[in-house]
Amino acid sequence: MKRQIVSIILIVILSLSSITVYGDIDIDSKSALLMDYSSGEIIFAMNEHEKLVPASITKIMTLLLAMEALDDNKIALNDNVNISEHAAKMGGTTVYLDAGETQTVENLIKAISIRSANDASVALAEHISGSEEAFVKLMNDKCKNLGMNNTHFTNASGLPKDKQYSTAYDIAIMSKELLKHNKIHEYLQVYMTDIDVGKSKTSTQTMVNTNRLIKDYEGANGIKTGFTNEAKHCISASAKRGNLQLIAVIMGADSSKVRFDEAKRLLDYGFSNYESIIIGKKGDIVSDIVVEKGKINTVELILEEDCYILVPKGKEINIDKVINQPDYIKAPITKGKPIGELVVRSGEKEIDRVNLISKSLVEKGKLIDNFVKVFNNFVFNE
Repeated sequence: MKRQIVSIILIVILSLSSITVYGDIDIDSKSALLMDYSSGEIIFAMNEHEKLVPASITKIMTLLLAMEALDDNKIALNDNVNISEHAAKMGGTTVYLDAGETQTVENLIKAISIRSANDASVALAEHISGSEEAFVKLMNDKCKNLGMNNTHFTNASGLPKDKQYSTAYDIAIMSKELLKHNKIHEYLQVYMTDIDVGKSKTSTQTMVNTNRLIKDYEGANGIKTGFTNEAKHCISASAKRGNLQLIAVIMGADSSKVRFDEAKRLLDYGFSNYESIIIGKKGDIVSDIVVEKGKINTVELILEEDCYILVPKGKEINIDKVINQPDYIKAPITKGKPIGELVVRSGEKEIDRVNLISKSLVEKGKLIDNFVKVFNNFVFNE
């Protein structure tokens, strides 16, 4: 294994005049967490692993699985979804879908993202998996995949049901995963819109976003609110200013006002005290690697995704960027194949780790190709 330090030290110095001095963040809710979206670093946490009822924040997972199904072409936005009796009889917040009517996948996503509609959540779950029960299995499998070790879902809507729980930390993890899907931002940031419902589509439902931060907070771009008597008032809120995107989770607030105020308090703290510095963009060329038995001798390795670091304003930090990759790789090589890693460290602390993937396809060379390569190496190395 080849290990190479490609940038010995990066020093980031931010203006001391930009610091806002904070004491402890005053949070009265049951649990709270503030996460940097890009690096996943936790800025503030309080009771972040306490298992609590998530209410409609559950729908973040429903939306995440819908986005993945769209990406995998298992469903399409213009699919017509038949609304079942089971979906139509959902209580709580709904868009009053009738059993037997049809709605597009896109309208259901809008209804979930904006109105937090329980009937739309179940209808979409059934369309993806055939039944809500089968969809719930997907939800819990995804939790395991993401490392959400203190979460268990029992339905797609978040309506009260035994053994449904999550934590502020786990909610931040699935929120971060959802925000990776560019398409979802088209719905999460809509403040008000209409859809036509009913078998004849003669009834219009005006949907107002349950997340009032979309209208009231600079840079707000999601994500989801929740409320039941047991869960109290919850929110997973996201906002972006410049390179810095933050996720604030509040669970168990005594009122809607408290959850919004405390979410804003967390976001304000993050934006006032931190900056996100880009180390490399998705697709940037980082290194290359020798290819054995291929049509070409080397292939370039690029970043699989953006690489950012979270920096406290006014602090000087030393950054090492380390490449870990094999000495060579044998053809054939598929485009996008993970081959190495870029590891970003500050002293002994690992800040980020991003896959290095093949920039292009490399086919296996034929016997004549390998002969020509050996001949050229012999001639030009003399």
